[in-house]
Amino acid sequence: MKYRQARWELGKNILEPTVFELGKIGEGGVIVAKPDNRIVEEVGALEEIFPRNLIRDHINLPGLTEPEVARHFNHLAQMNFGVDSGPYWLGSCTMKYTPKLVMRLASYRELRKLHPYAPEEVAQGILKILYELQKMLSIITGLTHFTLQPAAGAHGELVGALIIRKRFLDLGERRDEMIIPDSAHGSNFASAAMAGFKIVRIPPSDEGTIDLNALRAAINERTAGMMITNPNTLGIFESDILEVAEMLHENGSYLYYDGANLNAIMGWIRLSDMGVDLAHFNMHKTFSAPHGGGGPGAGAVGVNDELREYLPIPVIVREGNMYRLDYNLPKSIGKVRTFYGNVGVLVKAWAYLKLLGSEGVRISSGVAVLNANYARKKLMDMGFEVPYGKNRPCKHEFVLSLSNFRREYGIKALDFAKALIDRGYHPPTIYFPPIVHEAFMMEPTESDSLRDIDGYIDAMGEIKRLAKEKPSEILNAPQNAAITRIDEVLANRRLWLTWKIYKESEEGKS
Repeated sequence: MKYRQARWELGKNILEPTVFELGKIGEGGVIVAKPDNRIVEEVGALEEIFPRNLIRDHINLPGLTEPEVARHFNHLAQMNFGVDSGPYWLGSCTMKYTPKLVMRLASYRELRKLHPYAPEEVAQGILKILYELQKMLSIITGLTHFTLQPAAGAHGELVGALIIRKRFLDLGERRDEMIIPDSAHGSNFASAAMAGFKIVRIPPSDEGTIDLNALRAAINERTAGMMITNPNTLGIFESDILEVAEMLHENGSYLYYDGANLNAIMGWIRLSDMGVDLAHFNMHKTFSAPHGGGGPGAGAVGVNDELREYLPIPVIVREGNMYRLDYNLPKSIGKVRTFYGNVGVLVKAWAYLKLLGSEGVRISSGVAVLNANYARKKLMDMGFEVPYGKNRPCKHEFVLSLSNFRREYGIKALDFAKALIDRGYHPPTIYFPPIVHEAFMMEPTESDSLRDIDGYIDAMGEIKRLAKEKPSEILNAPQNAAITRIDEVLANRRLWLTWKIYKESEEGKS
């Protein structure tokens, strides 16, 4: 099967014109009606309501008809690629398929129209949904108390780090160091630093797991805690996790869990049984709503009994048959999000867990791990290198090193990724984690069928062959996508983020 992504062109080197190029400002389009006289009499003239400098005399929009606008955005949608388009093995980001029923539930008019300032007595439905979501997360993780406020995973990390910081401030202890393994999720380092901690990095062992000797050397009286991802970003389960937890707890430090890779173990292992004190969870990927395009996300944070009083306010509680927002947490780190988080994403997660049930959650993780191990074994048999943990099963993801292709044929991981686009597959995460040279981080998830996985593997095999026989074809990929080969350096140096910047650039050329 030959893949070709939709590409709409107008003239030489012009790909799907912007709305400003399709229509001229001030000509045609929809006429904006003036306010009805009765409305003006009731509320007053516009000039009486708003300061004059905030009122526009005209709107600089191009004159387009409704069909033209609809077709333009439909064209753009056809040039996009998402989880509904094909396999999306974005390692550590868990881009699983979102059931359409979940999307429909989150789109209910009753939910969308609910005002964020609605009194608790008329918001019992949504409060019940969010409370039930917390309870389901508690069953899965073993952590007893939750906040659903954080807007994304990294925001959840920051909340967790702030909770640890506030705890030690209350204890009067000067603990300003956070230990983070090199195999942890990438944003951990920034989140801990933003919370005011000094970062102590520790390297992985030869097997890709935490080096216990390095950890022992790093722990001291100023260690506040350790942020880990388990399985780590190499897709390897930290089998020494109980010893790690014991070492930290004996020092009075906390074990923080980054839930980026929870999809590998949910339903099989509870975090509390691993000695985890607090954790965040990416509701937008583990529980069905992939975060393509930068959002929306949700980063629930769970804590044990000892840390409950530090959660952001308010927290959702149940009293009899009623649900309410509780602000009575004197040691809280404070509010971290307007209103109560990205509720739409949380509703999707609630519906997803309701659909799966306990056994479904367990099966979902099992299939994700099975798919990853199947794909990894096939690729290893084809000669692809797995630098860490190749003699043990991986979990939900794995990392290849394509350094030998760069060394022998001049083909980089980036080139491999571009060539996958030509074959109808979204590239995996590349160049992460940085401890792997020419890293290719692959996560099939449970969404892909055996046919999907085999197709992806066959595409990798074809690119491997062409890298040796016809490297120019790989170096010039993609050719069959809406956007062909671009100059990444130029794209980063000359950012066209708005129509105004683009227009000024074009005017400068002429």
